[in-house]
Amino acid sequence: MKFKRQRVDEGGVNLTPLIDVVFLLLIFFMVSTTFTKESRLNLELPSAQGEPAIQESVVLEVVVDAAGHYRVNERPLAVNTVEALMIAMRDATANHSDIPVIITADAKSPHQSVITAMDAAGRLGFAKLSLSTQDPETASVDQ
Repeated sequence: MKFKRQRVDEGGVNLTPLIDVVFLLLIFFMVSTTFTKESRLNLELPSAQGEPAIQESVVLEVVVDAAGHYRVNERPLAVNTVEALMIAMRDATANHSDIPVIITADAKSPHQSVITAMDAAGRLGFAKLSLSTQDPETASVDQ
């Protein structure tokens, strides 16, 4: 019987499986990584130009101060919640939802407080909603 001699390998390392594994790991990490770029917005609120709107005789004014506290027609609220704000707005207008609502907010007031006031007005059915701002020329004189 004639047996073939087995060839002795020269001792080299086969790199093909290693390259395959590294490539698969690279693809895995590329797919599983989320690429989010966080950024911040620098806003300076509020200022506007234009002519003042014609004031109606009966309006509901909601003022939001820098601390986020509400005043409805110059009356401060005892509790700073959306329910208390809705009750105060309903009492001030005697359930008439056709009265215009003016939300006046300080430039440093929390944005959430302004949105809460808008939400309360929307829940009560007020359709005439406006936000008041300060004229830039007047603002620089006042400060």
